[in-house]
Amino acid sequence: MRKIISDTSCLIVLSRIRRLNLLKDMYGEIWIPEKVKEEFGEPLKTWVQIKKVRNQKAVRILELHLDPGESEVIALGLETEDSLLILDDNKARNSAKGLGLKVTGTLGIILKAKEKKIITSVSEIIEDLTRENFRISNELKREMLKLAKEK
Repeated sequence: MRKIISDTSCLIVLSRIRRLNLLKDMYGEIWIPEKVKEEFGEPLKTWVQIKKVRNQKAVRILELHLDPGESEVIALGLETEDSLLILDDNKARNSAKGLGLKVTGTLGIILKAKEKKIITSVSEIIEDLTRENFRISNELKREMLKLAKEK
């Protein structure tokens, strides 16, 4: 069964728009490394499991170019068979993909939730995300609404 490993940004933004349970509805359980727990700073739901990264050398190497949470997410992904990483930062996403890892982001989760009929409106969530200063270009908004068959 695929293990879902999330970075902090997805947790923070979904929590701010009161949609954190979207992760539970989509995946049942998600994993986060210890650094993401620290960065998130809120009490965790029971379906969020904290996992210790064993390869600290990999974390230190990744931290040369990425923030600590992203570095631990990628290192944990390397240690975990059949993982899907939730990363929103482009540099982190590219690093993970370059290491052969599967990646999605907050917006990808939202599209998949619409596809699975867990949510009914992508545009409503995009509006909520925008109000919380989640950066999304107008071009990407249009593309998402097109993919969601909302425009």
